[in-house]
Amino acid sequence: MAFDSDRGFKPRETVKGDWKCADCGVAITELPFEPAQDRPIYCKECWAKRRPKRDFSR
Repeated sequence: MAFDSDRGFKPRETVKGDWKCADCGVAITELPFEPAQDRPIYCKECWAKRRPKRDFSR
C-alpha cells in the first residue's frame, strides 16, 4: 500500500487584505476566512487571550 503523504487534506485557502487587530493594532494581511464588516478582527495572540477557555474535565 502506498503512503498517502498529504492525508487527503487540501491547503487552507486564505483571504489576503489589509486589516488591523481590534485589540493591539498589529497589521493582519492574511485570514483563513472572509471577515464580516460588522465584527472585530483579532491577531493570533489577542484571539488566544480572548477565546473562551475549554473545559476538558468530565
